[in-house]
Amino acid sequence: MPSDTVLLADRYRLGEVLGTGGVAEVRRARDVLLARDVAVKLFQPGDDLSDARRIDKEICALAGLSHPGLVKVYDADPSGETPYLVLELIEGKTLRDRIAKGPMSVEEVRRVGAALADALAHVHSRGFIHRDVKPSNILFDDDGLPRLADFGLVRSADEAGLTRTGQVVGTAAYLAPEQVRGEDLTSAVDVYALGLVLLECLTGQREYQGAEVESAVARLHRPPAIPDDLPFDLVRLLSRMTSLSVARRPSAHECAEALRTPSADTPTVVVPKPRSRGLLAAASAVVLISAIGTGISAWNSVTATGADQPETTAPASTGTPVSTAVVTPAPVAVQPLPPADAPPAVQAVDNRKAAPPPAPADKGKAASGKGKPGKGENKGKG
Repeated sequence: MPSDTVLLADRYRLGEVLGTGGVAEVRRARDVLLARDVAVKLFQPGDDLSDARRIDKEICALAGLSHPGLVKVYDADPSGETPYLVLELIEGKTLRDRIAKGPMSVEEVRRVGAALADALAHVHSRGFIHRDVKPSNILFDDDGLPRLADFGLVRSADEAGLTRTGQVVGTAAYLAPEQVRGEDLTSAVDVYALGLVLLECLTGQREYQGAEVESAVARLHRPPAIPDDLPFDLVRLLSRMTSLSVARRPSAHECAEALRTPSADTPTVVVPKPRSRGLLAAASAVVLISAIGTGISAWNSVTATGADQPETTAPASTGTPVSTAVVTPAPVAVQPLPPADAPPAVQAVDNRKAAPPPAPADKGKAASGKGKPGKGENKGKG
């Protein structure tokens, strides 16, 4: 490791330590050639070949990436005795420092999330996976814009992992379920981690806490608890980003679009479809026919008892005897129906007995009906 008094590559004067990791430390430095402050990441490769390959991969990946949401790379030397990266110096705080002050507003989370999702979309489009998206790897510049940093675990999406067999790489609290299960990884692991980061920004608390193993396994047994007082579109997006199903998660580009353009959609409520007018008309006809049938039944019941028909409805006499056993009523105008639960109306019937018809006259009596013999009635006797 170069000392503070020696210029690295005859150009960079090293200063204070800004952060340390498993195989590297980041130090402030002064570029004496361009007279600017930079950050130098010094790698400490061990005897393991995989460490050297990971260092090589990070340097090559960052050197080929250029996006406003990523920390810029100024210089690199992957082949020296002490491999190093010269990066843009971000003086601001990390997202971890911001969350420590309390939950962030929905508007702020949308802004930060859209910028980070855009940066990840750029990384994924170049064929890389970050694999270590977390609050401490997100820096804020002087303008308050987030920058994604620390590509120490970056890997190509189409290659085998660079870790030891059976080793899970990443920070336990933000691992995707497929990382915990040791399955093949895709860019969806970064989307899952970003979903947990945004959720933590909104609540101020890490979703899966506890020891590393406990935190990692917890997501296999329960989904993250997303507050239901958030806007509906944000709840839906976070639910999809942190889904156990890789296929259900949106791409980083889709996340950026969703966060930039909030949807006004609300939950769909299924309302029973109203009956069509045809069905209502058919139902009304059934009720009408039923009521008419009830009236006819009542009419027949009355006439079958031998009672005379009402004068107002009886058909005109034709001189022909009419049987009262079966009555066929003439068509009448349909009156408004009574309520369905009311008893059928029965018309009043005049129960007074009709006067008996006159008795037929005897053959020998006169048509006058007085019973006395006529003047010529006894003629011809004796």
